[in-house]
Amino acid sequence: MLMTGAGVPARVHYMAGTFRVLSTGDHVICAVTGMRIPLQELKYWSVERQEAYADAESSLKAERRSGRI
Repeated sequence: MLMTGAGVPARVHYMAGTFRVLSTGDHVICAVTGMRIPLQELKYWSVERQEAYADAESSLKAERRSGRI
């Protein structure tokens, strides 16, 4: 049986402007909200903290929490 990673969180390395999937999965978890983010919808992340965010608001909350702004 072929394993597609459906329903499994992916392990991802976040880089500037892109990301690399390290282990098969179909989503990541938002570091702020805990929401599932399908990989094809992933737009926000922190290279420094290696975290994914569901949306711009979550990303801003993470920045504020880190003390950067």
